[in-house]
Amino acid sequence: MNKVWDWIRRHKKTTIVLFVALLTFIFCLPDPLFEDPYSTVLEDRNENLLSASIAEDGQWRFPQQSHVPEKFKSAIILFEDKRFFSHLGIDPIAISRAIRQNLKAGKIVSGGSTLSMQVIRLSRKNHARTFLEKVIEMILATRLELSYSKSEILAMYAAHAPFGGNVVGIEAAAWRYFGRKLDDLSWAESAMLAVLPNNPSLIHLGKNRDRLKEKRDRLLERLMEAGIFDRLTLDLAKAEVLPEKPLPLPRYAKHLLTRAAQEGHAQSRIKSSIDETIQIQSERILAEHQLRLSGNQVFNAAAIIVKVKTGEVIAYVGNTDSGREHGEMVDVVNAPRSTGSILKPFLFAAMMDEGKALPQTLMPDVPIVINGFSPKNFSKEYDGAVPADKALIRSLNIPAVHELRDYRYEKFYDVLKNVGLTTLTRPPDHYGLSLVLGGAEGTLWDIAGAYASMARTLNNYFERVGPKRYYKNDFHAPTYLSPSNDKPISDQLLESSSLSASGIWLTFETLKELYRPGEETGWRYFNSTKPIAWKTGTSFGFRDGWAVGTNPEYTVGVWVGNADGEGRPGLTGTEMAAPILFDLFSLLPNRPWFQQPMSEMEQIHVCAKSGQRVSSLCESQQLVWVTKRGLQTLPCEYHKKIHLTQDGKFQVNLNCESEKNIITQNWFVLPPVQEYYYRTKNLSYKSLPPLRNDCIGGSGLLAMDLLYPKPNAEIFIPRELDGSPGQALFQVAHRSANSIIYWHLDGEYLGFTQKTHHLSLSAPAGTHLLTLVDEDGEILSQSFKIISNP
Repeated sequence: MNKVWDWIRRHKKTTIVLFVALLTFIFCLPDPLFEDPYSTVLEDRNENLLSASIAEDGQWRFPQQSHVPEKFKSAIILFEDKRFFSHLGIDPIAISRAIRQNLKAGKIVSGGSTLSMQVIRLSRKNHARTFLEKVIEMILATRLELSYSKSEILAMYAAHAPFGGNVVGIEAAAWRYFGRKLDDLSWAESAMLAVLPNNPSLIHLGKNRDRLKEKRDRLLERLMEAGIFDRLTLDLAKAEVLPEKPLPLPRYAKHLLTRAAQEGHAQSRIKSSIDETIQIQSERILAEHQLRLSGNQVFNAAAIIVKVKTGEVIAYVGNTDSGREHGEMVDVVNAPRSTGSILKPFLFAAMMDEGKALPQTLMPDVPIVINGFSPKNFSKEYDGAVPADKALIRSLNIPAVHELRDYRYEKFYDVLKNVGLTTLTRPPDHYGLSLVLGGAEGTLWDIAGAYASMARTLNNYFERVGPKRYYKNDFHAPTYLSPSNDKPISDQLLESSSLSASGIWLTFETLKELYRPGEETGWRYFNSTKPIAWKTGTSFGFRDGWAVGTNPEYTVGVWVGNADGEGRPGLTGTEMAAPILFDLFSLLPNRPWFQQPMSEMEQIHVCAKSGQRVSSLCESQQLVWVTKRGLQTLPCEYHKKIHLTQDGKFQVNLNCESEKNIITQNWFVLPPVQEYYYRTKNLSYKSLPPLRNDCIGGSGLLAMDLLYPKPNAEIFIPRELDGSPGQALFQVAHRSANSIIYWHLDGEYLGFTQKTHHLSLSAPAGTHLLTLVDEDGEILSQSFKIISNP
């Protein structure tokens, strides 16, 4: 040791030079070695190529893989660097041979570069091939060998070698020239790719096919001579023809590729959750339907298929190939669109969950005005009253608004946020009661994810026994990443969820019906042997058609419309989106239906006509399953005890008839306005008999109610075209078909109506009082405000 220090003291300058040289050698290798831009590559769950984008510099350059196929490895090492595994970056034998050949030829005909030196040369772009550059390559190649394994160096070469045109790297070359992945290449294909980096101009297939084939076959012969394969394999390989021209890369799930790049996965290899077979078939189905839809000037459609258990998306069709003029590049899966009726099942589940209603509870279906908001059913017709489950199946708007008013839109807003809607960016008051009718926007991604989360919640409920049966993250967004790239889902257990298993089960049971009264065109039947809970929706103006369905394993979401928002007659969820939904479900295996969460439910008797808990006055009843919180609902309020004459023609009371002559009956009675519409759709409905004229005190039941205007309404009455004052049409519903009603405005008598109670009137701006008196003396008063001045 002392001798070493003595030598250092005597040769200080030499020591410094050596030390600097050593440091330079240690740190001379750039990190990273390559700074090239890469293509963004999207693979399916089994690492099949779905789609790829070209790199920023216009090259097809896939991100480096960790392995190189054995066939290409054997071919490239034999062709370029047969002592690759034995040297340290420099092959003295190859360099000596190159010097002899160059001296003999009088020019540079051979470089003697190893694969390690070629990796360095590829990383040092635009450097002239001089003697000094060759020395630098040797030094850096030696340093490369000390930092990376032989396999890593070979992978670097394979990923960055030129393969002609704008193709860089063997993986891109395999797809461009042979249309298949690396591991599927034959010996002939591997040999052709091995000779290309040495002279990539040979890939000009129209000019150099003979030279390229000659080099390929010569390499194949050398491989056989090296004992890598036999004569038969050689003959078969040499018989393979060269590719005619470069091939286009696969373009499946191309909108997902763009989305993944925008979400931080650009220039990387994305292993997605997509199933290539399902993806291809889904794109085919949407393309076939788009041809039909385009006949009605509807050009765009989108769909996703989600695995319920994990939330993994196995098919992602962002749009149809309808041309740039029709916005085919828009990824509609992630685009906010008006939701139409597609959110109604979440309100139904929430109502069942909280015991606000039972599945068959009658809901009002009459014209309504709430703070200026006047919703209408799609058909512009009214049923008067309709069971909650039938209202959901038929997607009636008026009952949904009544349900939301009872449940409160602020709470429903929170429910939607909790189940995964990310597009509710404004406060609840901005949406109000329109929240359930399409007043908010949603994405197909969020909505399908929310349906899948409901199914997941119901499935997971049965995995635990005890008070805590809900996973904290049962409701979560879908994912397009494979499980290895996805964040783990928390398995924390809770006692409750955003929506209970029992409420979800009742909702799915309702939506399982295959028959649907078309929101627009009457009853439709979709032939399917698979039990599916499904719902359609149509936005205002026929701009968006929705269909979402689920079973215990898969959720399918479909959107149909025009990317630019143009509406078209007949563009509805039932007509255009539902057929696609069922075609997509035909791709998926059949599965048993959801289990019923018995521990959260009770079976009770309800009134057959009202759907409310049975009372002593209900004549017919039936057993139904309800959530346990449904037990808090009140008994039937529609059945009344009434007193009739012996012949049943009139109502009477003790003021006008003796007790022995009175017959008591239980009668199903709706409020006057509901009855007005209900009896036209239900011929079996029996209106109350009128009160006999000599009876004083009435029956205690309202006989009439205003259809229009509603309490405290503000009415605008425009002038006629000739400038004369306009009029408003007022309308009253009365139980008695032959009743007479006397009309008064601000105490002034206007006239009377009989049977049909419609009256047109005009009034000055200001607040007015309308008073109605029927022939039995029943009085109805209601104020309203005129905000125009005739």
